[in-house]
Amino acid sequence: MAKKAVIAGSSGLIGSHLLQILLEQAYYDEVLILVRKKIPLQHKKLTQLVIDFDQPETYKNELTGHALFSCLGSTKKKTPDLTVYRKIDHDYPLLLAQLAKQNGFEQYHLVSSIGADINGVNFYTKTKGETEADITATGIPAIHIYRPSFLVGDRQESRPMEKFVNGLMKIINPLLFGGWKKYQSIEASTVAMAMYKQSIKNATGVFIYESDKIKQLS
Repeated sequence: MAKKAVIAGSSGLIGSHLLQILLEQAYYDEVLILVRKKIPLQHKKLTQLVIDFDQPETYKNELTGHALFSCLGSTKKKTPDLTVYRKIDHDYPLLLAQLAKQNGFEQYHLVSSIGADINGVNFYTKTKGETEADITATGIPAIHIYRPSFLVGDRQESRPMEKFVNGLMKIINPLLFGGWKKYQSIEASTVAMAMYKQSIKNATGVFIYESDKIKQLS
């Protein structure tokens, strides 16, 4: 049976790696990406659907497939408005999960974050925790949640402070072991590969992978 994957957030650090993997690997026959504007990439398996996330009625019928990958997310710097931030990190991923459930998707893969906690006091980690809980409640047969630590990879925009932290983590990583190992930095490509490998399995249920576990999966 032909397999179709859908990606939201395919231009991001993890999403861009995931897109390349899905196009290169033979398991998926079709890859649909949800975009605000088309990206300069062509491939026989690739379809680009330009959407406005706030108008689900315009694209919900086209949202079909086997596995949906949500790599949506923002940062404090890019989205200082907390209302907008929550919409990107919670509302849109949840909306996609609800549509995926309605349209018979078998899997949903969510990029969350280390420290996600629905009962937390920090707005950002609490939002991540609420997103995880609300998506889990949709009842999609297989829900995979990935909680990466500090992400390493080439970004389109310049982030001097991030480069500094990246260098610092190379020194700190060897000191983080045991229960602290999950706080080691992780390559975005590693997260993407783990997502792909979990998607080709037939497991059902809710699965949460901390950063150290993600490395083992890839």
